[in-house]
Amino acid sequence: MINILQTVSLLAATLTTGLMAGLFAAFSYAVMPGLARSHDRTFVEAMQRINVAIVNGWFMVCFLGGLGFTVAALALHLSTGRELLPWIIAALVLYAIMFVVTGAVNVPLNNRLAKAGDPGDIADLAAVRHAFEARWVTWNVVRAVANVAAFAVLTWALVLHGR
Repeated sequence: MINILQTVSLLAATLTTGLMAGLFAAFSYAVMPGLARSHDRTFVEAMQRINVAIVNGWFMVCFLGGLGFTVAALALHLSTGRELLPWIIAALVLYAIMFVVTGAVNVPLNNRLAKAGDPGDIADLAAVRHAFEARWVTWNVVRAVANVAAFAVLTWALVLHGR
């Protein structure tokens, strides 16, 4: 029974971490470069709408699941899966980096952008965009890299677990 729980927790951790890695990576190489080519009003309005839409059940299951399932995988492998522990711990540290960056940088920037108000009522859209875009994009790349690395080490842990 423990082997099934170990497998399920490791698989769920890998899946949810991979989904988050894909989301942040897609923002890095597609969404933000596309929005970078837009007018200030379009940029601000699009990001405000994305930031509201993204807070949904699917996002939260993946965002919190990546952390929770990795912790569960670590706990379940403590006694019988010692060769996997360094990989699971590395994934947990990398995921924690993403989690902290999101909470300390990206979410507060999103909240500030929301508080700027309706784009039609913002006097200086360029200033609002300038205060948001470069910092948000930089830290999104950091969390994307951390999450892709977490996904990679969890994938390797799955390979080792399957041997």
